[in-house]
Amino acid sequence: MNAKDTTVTTRPVTRQTFDEVLVPTYAPAAMVPVRGAGLDLWDQAGKHYLDFTSGIAVAALGHCNPIIVEALTRQANTLWHLGNGYTNEPVLRLGLALTEATFADRAFFCNSGAEANEAALKLARKYAHTKFGAHKSRIISCYQSFHGRTLFTVSVGGQSKYTEGFEPLPPSIDHITYNDIESARAAIGDDVCAVIVEPLQGEGGVVPGDKAFLQELRDLCNKTGALLIFDEVQSGMGRTGDLFHYMSYGITPDILTSAKALGNGFPIAAMLTTHELAATLSVGSHGTTYGGNPLATTVALAVLETINQPAFLARVKEAGNKLRSTMEKLVADYPQVFTQVRGAGLLLGIVVTDAWKGRSKDIQKAAEANGMMVLIAGMDVVRLAPALIVSDEQIAEADRILRLSLDGLLKAA
Repeated sequence: MNAKDTTVTTRPVTRQTFDEVLVPTYAPAAMVPVRGAGLDLWDQAGKHYLDFTSGIAVAALGHCNPIIVEALTRQANTLWHLGNGYTNEPVLRLGLALTEATFADRAFFCNSGAEANEAALKLARKYAHTKFGAHKSRIISCYQSFHGRTLFTVSVGGQSKYTEGFEPLPPSIDHITYNDIESARAAIGDDVCAVIVEPLQGEGGVVPGDKAFLQELRDLCNKTGALLIFDEVQSGMGRTGDLFHYMSYGITPDILTSAKALGNGFPIAAMLTTHELAATLSVGSHGTTYGGNPLATTVALAVLETINQPAFLARVKEAGNKLRSTMEKLVADYPQVFTQVRGAGLLLGIVVTDAWKGRSKDIQKAAEANGMMVLIAGMDVVRLAPALIVSDEQIAEADRILRLSLDGLLKAA
């Protein structure tokens, strides 16, 4: 037997292989996708699926988007990686584009949303320590938030199910109730260095932030000298119809984090901030090996330049309105299953009734069996996050499959 016969590259693998060789931190579906184009996916058996997950709001321009494929291919034949003792042209262009498109003056690039939030929180602590002293170190976040899986960011996220068994947790982190102004007022004092919030909670159930609540956080941060961090890892990059969701509210944070759709599936994340705050992180105070490498930043610039166009964002808003009205009709037609639709743009959550509590996964599995991929946000919300290029015809097809799936579940009940 020669080397070619034993190569892993061509060895057959199945869903069972996951259980045999990977750490069991996930419970993936039984089918294994192998090919994608736009919102279409095919599994190992050749079955077609309509993808309304976009890889958890990541593949915003769809699978194998030709513009992104061309950008990556071009850079793959040019320059892959440099150590952080050197800069490169793609990262400089991306930095210029992001700062010109947002409130920010400076960008820090890394690989994931957790790393971007880690950088944001470290910056806030360092800035407060430098300007006010070590006593100003407390971080405020919201219950049911999600900011990443590092020990620091998972502690900041207000969901105990993600921290159990990992104690002791980092100290000086407190949580308030999302959209509760009085809770915020009671918690945010002079010892707070940062308030981190998702303007639209994703993993916590697709819950939009009230403008009055977010404005109060801005005002309290101004009053106490704390920094306001907007986690836009899921809500950013055009997902709600504006490039970033803070623009929808007209409320500007001190620090913004982005990831997921920024690379359309290629790992990259960004922390954006101002000149004054960025100066706090001097040479050697923070870093990352892969962050801002030429491959990732070339892809991200192509994504940004595609999304950040008035006509493109206008279409996202139009598609978001179409999807919402379609899902509201679905809720009205299945009142025994659903109560409401919430969210913004093309990030929507369909909330189940008390009778269906804990069964969002059942709906997800039924839809998959009928050829549609959807997400859940907890056990009581079905989450829809299709690629931003979704067509009206695909929205209608999603409605058809969801109705077919619900009918099957109700018949079997």
